[in-house]
Amino acid sequence: MRILGIESSCDETAASVVADGREILSNVVASQVSVHQKYGGVVPELASREHLRSIVPVVREALDCAGLNFNDIDGVGVTCGPGLVGSLLVGLTYGKVVADALGKPLIGVNHLEGHVRAVFLEAFRVDRRPSLPAVCLIVSGGHTVLYEVAATGPPEPLSAALLRYGKIGQTRDDAAGEAYDKVAKLLALGYPGGPIIDRLATHGAQSRRAHAEHIDFSPTKLRGNPYDFSFSGLKTAVLYYLRAHPELQPEIEERRRVLGSGERGGDKLVPLCSPQTLGLLVAFQKRVVAELARRTLQAAEEIAAQSILVSGGVAANNELRHSFEREAEQSGVPVFFPSRQLSTDNAAMIAAAAYPRLLSGQRAGLDLNAEPVLPLA
Repeated sequence: MRILGIESSCDETAASVVADGREILSNVVASQVSVHQKYGGVVPELASREHLRSIVPVVREALDCAGLNFNDIDGVGVTCGPGLVGSLLVGLTYGKVVADALGKPLIGVNHLEGHVRAVFLEAFRVDRRPSLPAVCLIVSGGHTVLYEVAATGPPEPLSAALLRYGKIGQTRDDAAGEAYDKVAKLLALGYPGGPIIDRLATHGAQSRRAHAEHIDFSPTKLRGNPYDFSFSGLKTAVLYYLRAHPELQPEIEERRRVLGSGERGGDKLVPLCSPQTLGLLVAFQKRVVAELARRTLQAAEEIAAQSILVSGGVAANNELRHSFEREAEQSGVPVFFPSRQLSTDNAAMIAAAAYPRLLSGQRAGLDLNAEPVLPLA
């Protein structure tokens, strides 16, 4: 069974064809990073316009790469939320038109469930399967949330298993990826902040570590749910650090000038980052990753999870992967990630999430609407 997946919840226009919920026949993503870069974040109206320009050629390319035409697909899975409503409407409307014109079933997919299925897609590829129940951390620019994941019926085959979700914890303010973007903006490092900070934090090993050891970002202390996250205080701590160290301001202004001239952030900015700045990035990233890992591992122990799943754009972060693998090995609970390509928004995960729903007889009507806020649990 071949499903056409369509994803347009934020700033990537994506289409994919996935067979039987596990075999990726094509996976095409049109990124808008260059459009939003000069603004330091996603501009919703610009995102919608870019989706309108990209949706038809992206779907066409996905079918061509799979060696198929529209009549060869068995269903259409499309993201209906959560996300930017204008962006969602582009992909959703196109998906409805395709399904109606071809007389194919339409499946509305929660974007967050797609991120869970992205982990399974990678597991099928490497033939290393997670066991349920699991704890899943979805961590991205828009979401930081912990779920318990279990099968509602037989867990095998995993690609066809319907899942139920229980929310364990979530961010109370900024998502982790949002904190990366805001800190990158404070330091004039470019957009998106996550991959840029991750790369810069690996440069100048000895000097950056020496500076990082003198920067104390304390663990976040929250009342109430021990599995909730908070990153706004860490972002503010970086701001206060910069105010206390005005000697960093000239290099920030120089980076801002370079970025304003059209240069991309990342490795090209390394010569413009002092060891003190690199140490600040190391300390910031270390604290973000520690908060994510600590709560996720605690939740896994609490519910006796058999696996830990980590997905979303921030799951591509090198420091996060190394930390989770190290901590999970000590705890004895295996950890699973998508490939880096499947960590960020894509349509293969949407097609994979649509497959078990299609098998179970679920269908969406043409009244399916975009839901900017759509809880998974």
